[in-house]
Amino acid sequence: MLHLHDHGDEHHHDHEHGHGHGHGHHGHDHGPHTQPFDIKAPRWRVAVRFALAFGLLGGAILAAASVMVPPGEAVVVTQFGNPVRVLTEPGLAWKLPVPVQGTIPVDLRLRTTSTGLQDVGTRDGLRVLVQAYVAWQVPADPDRVRQFLRAVRNEPDEAARQLRSFAGSALQVTAGGFDLADLVNTDPARVKLAAFEEKLAAEIARQMLDTYGIAVRQVGIERLSLPEGTLAATVARMRTERETVAAQRTAEGLRAAAEIRSNAARDGRIAVAQARTEAAEIEAAARREAAEIHAKAYEGDPQLYVMLRSLDSLAGIVGGNTRIVLRTDAAPFNMLVQGPAMAGLPAPSGVASAAGGAVK
Repeated sequence: MLHLHDHGDEHHHDHEHGHGHGHGHHGHDHGPHTQPFDIKAPRWRVAVRFALAFGLLGGAILAAASVMVPPGEAVVVTQFGNPVRVLTEPGLAWKLPVPVQGTIPVDLRLRTTSTGLQDVGTRDGLRVLVQAYVAWQVPADPDRVRQFLRAVRNEPDEAARQLRSFAGSALQVTAGGFDLADLVNTDPARVKLAAFEEKLAAEIARQMLDTYGIAVRQVGIERLSLPEGTLAATVARMRTERETVAAQRTAEGLRAAAEIRSNAARDGRIAVAQARTEAAEIEAAARREAAEIHAKAYEGDPQLYVMLRSLDSLAGIVGGNTRIVLRTDAAPFNMLVQGPAMAGLPAPSGVASAAGGAVK
């Protein structure tokens, strides 16, 4: 085609200029210069186009064969709809392109659900309203992920509904092993809510793991209240308990008061006895000292001693309003009339003179 086109040009130039051979030769000479450019340029472009096409196709194949596993998720690789592999490690993984193999993401994050208020019976025949919460997740275990996928078809809401049903049944069973006083009590030492939660978690966890592949991480009592009849019985029981406690404390107080009074009386008696003993000892010592003083005084002047002792006796017997009628010649009143000399005692000179004058 190119050669014919060139010769056509030659005939065209021959017609116009009348130099057919010369121009034909000239046109034929230009053929070798234009032919390589016209032939090689399309081949280069085709090669580039093929390279781009192969690159795009390879990128598409790589994109279709790659799997990105984000944190908190697992990816189930299916082959014609059947699970063949479970990817739990975050990162990039590979599979066969669609439609040979597909992927199903499974959420592994922690979730919570609540049972709502459940009317359950306690061991002592009373009713109580209990609401529990359950924290759960699909564990990062390939077998549990496949089990969860088969059991609930990768529907977390369905799994939560089944979990609430199991938890409601477990509440009935668990509450039957506790008295109401173990759940509602004014004495914190008697409340056994921690044991109740542990037993409830044990009832739920094994069933959910074996049936749905779900791991129960935590179970707790979210709300606890009493029906009207149970509330009245509980209040009466609490009143009785408080009255019993008050009576015990009153008895303890009376016993302590009696003990204190008894100890105080005993200590008082002991103190009085010690005081009396000390007083007796002091009095005895004083009498002893007085006796020693009297003995010394008597040794120094016996008559004076007798006179002073008689005067002391009179001072002790006769008061301001005392009237006594006695013989004046009897001791010690003879001292008032006779004086020391008449009483048979040597008297001082002043006293003897006064007594002698009075007798006369």
